[in-house]
Amino acid sequence: QVQLVESGGGLVQPGGSLRLSCTTSTSISTINLMGWYRQAPGKQRELVAVITGIGTISYAESVKGRFTISKDSAKNTVILQMNRLKPEDTAVYYCNARPALGNYWGQGTQVTVSS
Repeated sequence: QVQLVESGGGLVQPGGSLRLSCTTSTSISTINLMGWYRQAPGKQRELVAVITGIGTISYAESVKGRFTISKDSAKNTVILQMNRLKPEDTAVYYCNARPALGNYWGQGTQVTVSS
């Protein structure tokens, strides 16, 4: 069982930045894949960024060049740095962890980009 605790959402103006954090209840080094997904009202949940155990990273096309995913193994934390935010980035952002067995989700954190 892996528990995920997210933080860092909020309201920001277009062009601004936010930093999301996801802390795991188990050693992050044991998790094969971690990532961030988002779900906007009326839309399906979509992948934002993922990072593998060996550090391979993938981004959705819509966030490439603006978002950066990283992990701090000492703190068992995955971070999503979001820059140059746009109104279309507004969504609930979910942390996801996929160890060898199981697929776990955080509770979600709201990100709202609005002037």
